[in-house]
Amino acid sequence: MNQQQFQTACQSLQQRRQDPNSIGTLGEKSLHWVLKHYLQPNPAHHETAIGPYVADIFDERGVLEIQTRNFDQLRQKLDFYLPQYPVTVVYPIAARKRLLWLDETTGHISSKRLSPKRGSIHEVFPELYRIKGWLQHPNLHVLLVCLELEEYRYLNGWGRGGKRGSSRADRIPVQLVEEVFLQNPWDFALFLPESLPEQFTSEDYRIAAKLSLRLAQIGLNILYHMGAVVRCGRQGRSYLYARTDNWRKDSM
Repeated sequence: MNQQQFQTACQSLQQRRQDPNSIGTLGEKSLHWVLKHYLQPNPAHHETAIGPYVADIFDERGVLEIQTRNFDQLRQKLDFYLPQYPVTVVYPIAARKRLLWLDETTGHISSKRLSPKRGSIHEVFPELYRIKGWLQHPNLHVLLVCLELEEYRYLNGWGRGGKRGSSRADRIPVQLVEEVFLQNPWDFALFLPESLPEQFTSEDYRIAAKLSLRLAQIGLNILYHMGAVVRCGRQGRSYLYARTDNWRKDSM
């Protein structure tokens, strides 16, 4: 994690966005652009053609693909890249964000307001599920980049003030909070809170990790697939899980 390099990338974005009318015209590209220039400041390594595909970054580390959503779009690329190169999939997470509302009619932009929602690394579970079949490949790594963002949204929804169901205009990174690098299967144990009992259900995991039940179930599916947890029985209709290391110790 290099705070100075990240801030340099953010400053470069601001220089690129001198025109205030550019808000919204870049869509998701602002976030993508900052991450690309943060992870590899040399543009010569950006947008590199490799076979029939174009990699976001290609350098001595291999291929880096910045994916803000829809990991299923990576499947064909992974089939092509992984036999030849190390591949790091970079996924940004809004650990904190401040919302700004944009009125398309008047062009007025509201003052910043801190969103009560906080992002967590567990948000990546549904995306990892989309590439579950590739996760155990030794050349595949995942980098979670937790950020503070300013999120611009259009007042084009319904309900009071047009905020419900509104569409996002842009996301501007302002601060690097944390990086989590999943390089090996055992790194996935990072998703298991210390407060979990020795044996636990998806409901226990949901409570400990402060997730929805659906997200907890998807997460345990991934963690079981990666070997971070084992199934050690049932409690009613639910599986009982244990940390792999604890289960091995108890089994000796």
